[in-house]
Amino acid sequence: MPERVAIALLYPELLGTYGDGGNAAVLAQRLRWRNIAAEIVDVHAGEPIPRSCQIYVMGGGEDAPQALAARELRSGSILADAVDGGAAVLAVCAGLQVLGQRFAGEDGKTHDGLGLLDCETHRDDGPRRVGEVVVTPEPELGLSELTGYENHGGVTTLGPTATPLGKVVVGNGNAGGDGTEGIVNGRVVGTYLHGPVLARNPELADHLLTSVLGPLEPLDDPEVESLRKERLHAARHPHMHMPQLRSGWRRLLRGS
Repeated sequence: MPERVAIALLYPELLGTYGDGGNAAVLAQRLRWRNIAAEIVDVHAGEPIPRSCQIYVMGGGEDAPQALAARELRSGSILADAVDGGAAVLAVCAGLQVLGQRFAGEDGKTHDGLGLLDCETHRDDGPRRVGEVVVTPEPELGLSELTGYENHGGVTTLGPTATPLGKVVVGNGNAGGDGTEGIVNGRVVGTYLHGPVLARNPELADHLLTSVLGPLEPLDDPEVESLRKERLHAARHPHMHMPQLRSGWRRLLRGS
């Protein structure tokens, strides 16, 4: 156990469109609740990526910033070297695509990814995949159902060596036609789930932490579990929750 766990938040100005930087905050707080010192290291475009962090977090972003982030990351092998040295990576949405073999940019051209995940992403003529998602994780991960929301136009196809994060129950996920969501390669986890995903799914946060630190003391999360149940139910029964949403908006508008 290191004296202080360092969590690198990569390019928050490029890959921070959907609040995915909150995943770093969740990881740090769950360590502090266990009396383990933690720090978040913001790494901006043009700055060197530190080699000594235990966890690296990447979020979602628009096409042009995504391509710029990929160029920055391809300029060295630090992220791959860090994973080889025992670090973990969480990559969300655009981050997932960047870690794959190839992804489609706004110019329609194919860009090379980092190859840490066996997948490719292209675009189709269909509508954007937007809305709540429920995922049943792969059994070997030992996780409960995952909840989050998606907002992406990419279609990610998994390669022959890829292991999905799970199977889609509600929503689109990778949208490659096989019903999968996300991709896992050892300590590297990619997903389309926003939320932030680790705030909605603390078991996944602890899975990442355990992958680099070993077993951790469990935490009691009754409030989080209550919110999870609400989100899972709302995703499965959206029409039941629409009157509540409309009522809430009316109250908000009356008070404005």
